[in-house]
Amino acid sequence: MLPGELFKAVRHLEIVARRAVNDHLAGQYHSVFKGRGMDFLDVRAYQPGDDIRVIDWNVSARTSELHVKQFTEERELTVFLLVDASASQSFGTRHRRKQETAAELAALIAFSAIANNDRVGLIVFTDQVEVFLPPRKGKKHVLRVIKEILSPRVERRKTSINTALEYLTRISRKRSISFLISDFLDADYERSLKIANRRHELIPLVVVDPMERRIPEMGLVHFEDPESGQIIPVDTSSSAVREGFAAHMARVRRDQQRIFNKLRIDSVTIDTEGNHIDPLVRYFKQRARRP
Repeated sequence: MLPGELFKAVRHLEIVARRAVNDHLAGQYHSVFKGRGMDFLDVRAYQPGDDIRVIDWNVSARTSELHVKQFTEERELTVFLLVDASASQSFGTRHRRKQETAAELAALIAFSAIANNDRVGLIVFTDQVEVFLPPRKGKKHVLRVIKEILSPRVERRKTSINTALEYLTRISRKRSISFLISDFLDADYERSLKIANRRHELIPLVVVDPMERRIPEMGLVHFEDPESGQIIPVDTSSSAVREGFAAHMARVRRDQQRIFNKLRIDSVTIDTEGNHIDPLVRYFKQRARRP
């Protein structure tokens, strides 16, 4: 993107994300991702219905009136966004590319985090780590996060989810909430996923494009693998070719879901042509209902 286009794109995402956070996400996010404990804030006079377990007996004895302790949630949570910037993220057949979808998701999560006074860090990866922004608070930092996702300065084209997860495990010793945003068109990442999920709360956001499920009939089409550059002629007028592709991609997604289920990791699938807010809200609501 040119500087002017990038500025407009970042500002647009800020407006859209902040509106969604204020209307839908901030409260859901807060109810799901609790702080690490409670800090003592103050005492106040006892009121009927107060829990007797929080009565401050020392103050009550000194004043001859019942007083209760007040607490505030100690948050200081760290949120990491691990965003796939490999060449496959440039693919998109309808309203937006996967890269733009990833940026919108990251903006929604980042603004939800800072609305709850949490810190946000960024890892942009291909088959190497391309960008690392240490966790910080504040709107200015979040806008930089969005800018780096929308227009990443990448050197490589291929994908390595292992590389991103190993880097997260190495640089973040304290437990974080980590959103892994990718199309997950990669292999052999189960072990890294397992290790990272032990140390962090890992939430995969799987970005998919409609044409990755089923190819429409378009005659003879030359498809290019964006990560290898290989060009493959495909006769999409053949129902066998279309059905074979759909069956292959269904197997890929089943294998992916099998790994998530095996490791007891919740994932959220986001379609590039759909509404991104609703799947996140549904996920937060489901998580909040758990005991």
